[in-house]
Amino acid sequence: MAPSLDVLRIDDLATESSDYVRTSTAAAMTLGFIPGRFYRDARLHCVNLLLTYEEGCQAKCAYCGLSGNRSASAVGDNQSFIRVDWPIVSIREVVARLTAGPPHVERVCVSMITNLRAREDTLTIVESLKPVTERVSVLITPTIVNTEWLKELKLAGADMVGVAIDASTPQLFDKLRGSGVGGPHRWDNYWNTLSEALTVFGPRNASIHLIVGVGETEEEMVSAIARAHRMGARVHLFSFFPEEGSLMETTPQPPLNQYRRMQLARYLIEHDLANSEEMTFEDGALNGFGISKEKAYDIITLGLPFMTSGCPGKTMENACNRPYANETPAQAAKGLIRNFPFHPEKKDLTKIREQLK
Repeated sequence: MAPSLDVLRIDDLATESSDYVRTSTAAAMTLGFIPGRFYRDARLHCVNLLLTYEEGCQAKCAYCGLSGNRSASAVGDNQSFIRVDWPIVSIREVVARLTAGPPHVERVCVSMITNLRAREDTLTIVESLKPVTERVSVLITPTIVNTEWLKELKLAGADMVGVAIDASTPQLFDKLRGSGVGGPHRWDNYWNTLSEALTVFGPRNASIHLIVGVGETEEEMVSAIARAHRMGARVHLFSFFPEEGSLMETTPQPPLNQYRRMQLARYLIEHDLANSEEMTFEDGALNGFGISKEKAYDIITLGLPFMTSGCPGKTMENACNRPYANETPAQAAKGLIRNFPFHPEKKDLTKIREQLK
């Protein structure tokens, strides 16, 4: 089956935002732009859209597939990002397909890039989406927005915003996203914008992204999670995966047991089941969650800490479930799923317990 004619190539210079967006491979499959099935019949509940421009993103983040530092040989017609192609589609066609279904899609997320044109185009795209979906999130770029713009975004129809802080310490942030790579982003500005977003959109209606495995200790990651929670923000956790052509393409993924500990710590902190100040560490590694082993076992058995953490939908806590974004299909088939896009089954929980040990 050939791809839909609505999937376009980057060399068509007319295909830029706000009339066009990139959509993840998973979203393109869900909306019927391209054929495909998900492993274990997972379903995507949040359609992810990404603004796109001929000149690309002006940031130079060391781990990102959209970075201005990325080698030209790694960039194809559809420009991979988070391991997969993001084909360009018409926003008008996206709206039409959302209107027709599928019914299991409960949220749309629009991601900005570091390009001044993205400010106005994001507002336009959100306004076009709002009539056909109740819930629209925007992953914002603090470097190019301010409080007044956040108020405009809310009026346009967004109900939640995310801030991709990614690195969990100011030193790592500067090294990977700021002066260390000649990039424009600044740690304090990202956290200040998160605070402003919480004021505009309300507690729990703003979130941060954090990536495990970019050089931080587990203690530093827990500290960043706890800081966001104290502010009233949600925390969406990702496991680092080396992007081909990026400055970190040879950096290995974090060990799975490390990621499992951070998933469990995030869940405990976000649900006020444990206090980060009572968690214990040895040489920066988490070795005590601040709760009894029996309580920890019961929470692990729920399986919820190991599902994708994302913005909620109408019927689910984590509508933005991003199937298999943190691992390859081969890894998923071996039981090495990092963020479960569905509730873990009994066999999955057995593996999770083994991995946590």
